[in-house]
Amino acid sequence: MIETLSRRLAAVREQIAVAAAAAGRQVDEIQLIAVSKTHPPEVVAAAVAAGVTDLGENRVQEAQQKIAALHHLQPRPRWHLIGHLQRNKAKLAVSLFDLIHSVDSLRLAEALDRHARELDRRMPILLQVNVSGEASKEGFWLPGGITNDAAYRELLPAIEAILALPALEVCGLMTIAPIVDHPDAARPYFAALRALRDDLARRYPQASWRELSMGMSDDLSAAIAEGATMVRIGRAIFGERH
Repeated sequence: MIETLSRRLAAVREQIAVAAAAAGRQVDEIQLIAVSKTHPPEVVAAAVAAGVTDLGENRVQEAQQKIAALHHLQPRPRWHLIGHLQRNKAKLAVSLFDLIHSVDSLRLAEALDRHARELDRRMPILLQVNVSGEASKEGFWLPGGITNDAAYRELLPAIEAILALPALEVCGLMTIAPIVDHPDAARPYFAALRALRDDLARRYPQASWRELSMGMSDDLSAAIAEGATMVRIGRAIFGERH
C-alpha cells in the first residue's frame, strides 16, 4: 500500500512542479493537502508513511475518529477541515483542526471565535467564497468576485466583523470550482478568487491573506496557474473513494 501511495504522491508532486514552473512560480509556494475523507485510518497512516504531511477531511466526526486512531503518528500530520461546518460542531472543530478552510458565514465565525477563546487558542481560518454562483455550493455568495459590485458591498461588513474577532486568524480564501469539461474552463473562477484576495489584502492589511485554497485532482494545474497556494487532492493520491 505504501508503495502505491508513494508512486501516486510522486506523480501529483511532479504535476504540481510542472504547473508551478509553467506559471513562473516556486514549487514550495504550493502546499499539497491529501484529501483523506472516507478512507480508513490504516490507509491514512500509510499515506503519512509515504510522505503526506497535510490531510483534508470533510466531516468533523469522521476526522475525530481518525485523529484519535492516528494520534501516535510521527511526524504528526496537520489536519485541515475542507468541508461544510455546522455551528453545533464548531467547538469540536476548533479542538481538532490546524486550519479550517470552510468558514462561510459571520455566525459560524462568531461560534468559532467563542470556542477558540474557551480553549485558549487562536484559530487559523480561510473564508470560503462561492464565486461560481452555484446553488449547490457553500460559501459567501459572490458570483463573479469583485466584479459583482452590489454583492461585494454587502459582503464587506461581514468580512470586517470577522476580522475583528480576536481568536480567529484569517489567512486567506477558499473556493470550489464547478465541474467542467476541460480544466482551463475553471481558470476564470480561480482568477476571480485571486482578484478578490488581492483586493481584500489592499483593504484590510491587518490580515495576511496569503492562502488561496483552490484546485483539486482534475484542475490543480489551472488553479496553480491562477495563484493557488493550497491544492486539495484526493482521488489522484488515494484512488476512488469508498
